[in-house]
Amino acid sequence: MAGFEDGDTKKGANLFKTRCAQCHNLKEGEGNKIGPNLHGLFGRKTGQVEGFSYTDANKQKGITWEEKTLFEYLENPKKYIPGTKMAFGGLKKAKDRNDLITFLREETSK
Repeated sequence: MAGFEDGDTKKGANLFKTRCAQCHNLKEGEGNKIGPNLHGLFGRKTGQVEGFSYTDANKQKGITWEEKTLFEYLENPKKYIPGTKMAFGGLKKAKDRNDLITFLREETSK
């Protein structure tokens, strides 16, 4: 089974813009949208962004977001966290997930 590998940040930025930005912010202090702000994502447990209304399924998943967990989650969010309200079908291609995660790792820590 494939796992996370560093990807292309530029391609990841484009994927974020086209597939994620309508629901998520990245920078500290930007607030939540339809989805929670992703600033500080890496190392954070599921369901922990202040002021965001998570489903119980998300809060109770209890995993820590990192490359490996995001790689699995982003393939099929509803399968990884049954009951999530994230209406995103996932990124089936491992390369797309690697590119997006590489971009997120850089952008959510600034």
